[in-house]
Amino acid sequence: MRISATLFLTDRTIAPTALARALEERRFHALHLPEHSHIPVTTTSRYPGGVMPPECARMLNPFVALAQAAAVTERLHLGTNITLVAQHDPIDLAKQVATLDHLSSGRVTLGIGYGWNREEAADHGVDWPRRRTLVSDRLAVMRALWAPEPTAYEGELARVTASDVHPKPARTPRSGPAGPLYGPRILIGGAAGPQLFARIAAEADGWMPVGGSGLRETLPTLRTAWKDAGRNPDDLHLTLSGVDPTPGKLTYYRDLGIDEVILQLPPSDTPTVIATLDTYAKYC
Repeated sequence: MRISATLFLTDRTIAPTALARALEERRFHALHLPEHSHIPVTTTSRYPGGVMPPECARMLNPFVALAQAAAVTERLHLGTNITLVAQHDPIDLAKQVATLDHLSSGRVTLGIGYGWNREEAADHGVDWPRRRTLVSDRLAVMRALWAPEPTAYEGELARVTASDVHPKPARTPRSGPAGPLYGPRILIGGAAGPQLFARIAAEADGWMPVGGSGLRETLPTLRTAWKDAGRNPDDLHLTLSGVDPTPGKLTYYRDLGIDEVILQLPPSDTPTVIATLDTYAKYC
């Protein structure tokens, strides 16, 4: 089981270059970064964890920060947890992801999700009740652009003509229910449920929930949905995000078949984050 790290990286925290170097030195597997483009001052949306952290409004762009991390490391993998696909132009997002993957020699994992902040999404023109369909269509556009040959896609809410576009992500295609899945490893975040698990089995490489509550009950359901979609059981990737580690907890996750655990770091200055990494390094 691989051990990675995440934090709300902002203009007031440790810099991405210093963080990336420290993670690689301590043999962490990956750095995963979350995303918010902005936080509207007036909002009725409920933050999933209770009280919204003030860092949500100060987050660095994850792809810019991960590019800096890639430039100062050789082995550290780079991921998002999560990218709000509905808030991006899919052609531009496909180019950003492929470029980061190319420059990092194939070290990218794209964690994606549907979001929780209605007002933030609305400013991007997102029709909230249809955001899952929008994400599916935009992901399909991205995969069409990542295909080795010019490929068109025509969906309900997004489309792209067959196009010549480079660079291509390094990861080899995987077999999906409707054909090859091109691009980096894609993990979908969100709460357990049949709708989410069906989308994971159809469109992604695995699941990225926050924390490990209820996994013993929900993982068999996901594995059944995966198998029913004709996917290879060995290809299902399970990553837990935002974990506060203890030896017993990590052993439990490993025994459940979890592939990667992302430990939560404090959104703090360099000395504080480095001290936390030194405490967590024993788990790597």
